[in-house]
Amino acid sequence: MTTWKTTPTKTIDVDGTSFAYRELGTPGGVPVVFLHHLTAVLDDWDPRVLDGVAAQHHVIAFDNRGVGSTGGRVPTDVAQMGADAIAFIRALGYEQVDLIGFSLGGGVAQMVALQAPDLVRRMVLAGTGPRGGGGIWKMPFIVGGAYTKAFLARKDPRHFLFCPRNAEGKEAANAYFDRLAERTSDLSKPISRQAGLAQVRAITSAGLHPADDLSKVKIPVFVANGGNDLMVASEHSKDMAARLPDSRLRIYPNSGHGGVFQYHHEFVPEVLDFLGAK
Repeated sequence: MTTWKTTPTKTIDVDGTSFAYRELGTPGGVPVVFLHHLTAVLDDWDPRVLDGVAAQHHVIAFDNRGVGSTGGRVPTDVAQMGADAIAFIRALGYEQVDLIGFSLGGGVAQMVALQAPDLVRRMVLAGTGPRGGGGIWKMPFIVGGAYTKAFLARKDPRHFLFCPRNAEGKEAANAYFDRLAERTSDLSKPISRQAGLAQVRAITSAGLHPADDLSKVKIPVFVANGGNDLMVASEHSKDMAARLPDSRLRIYPNSGHGGVFQYHHEFVPEVLDFLGAK
């Protein structure tokens, strides 16, 4: 059986730009499209989450415009990122998908749902908040501090952002990075400096943007976050869930921005229950 560790990277031309993506699971029904976080490429998805969802669904993950192995330049606006995701999904020939967006990917998923409401059946928003959410514009400064700590400690910044810096959190972070290291070939290109800076500008702009009318999102939404998320406070997730007409909320205890990875053994079954049958 093909797993996230071994599934090949494919490309598709989208209006003249080559988009890199990977697929898992048996095609059929409504596919589940994953949208990833700030500075992430395909290789930064937790294999346990991708493999877990793919056990029951057709899974597609991709590098959006300008990210990793996909061509072009990253836009500095989440709305344009959403438009690029829509173009990619439609280029694959799908008329309806489920979305799982993590962090920045959750912001992009909201743009997809608002711009193309008929395209999305169900949506999972993890470690993310609404556009215009108070304080989200501070995220780049929090990330900058984590990068400084990471440089001094010679660690990946996600050690300081995804899991709490206690014994349980440090163990969870190490396990997460061990899982990321399982794939050793056919890797995605690292994100470029331009792409990372453009994403930071997009996040800052989104935080200062007028709040979106989330009452327009009529589909079922599963909102999840860590209880001690330094990047997107769980209060933002709670606020977002309250403004969505049909939502369920899950906050994982003693976890940070990567709570859904730290608690993958709980998150995956909850996602499968939420998505239901193909």
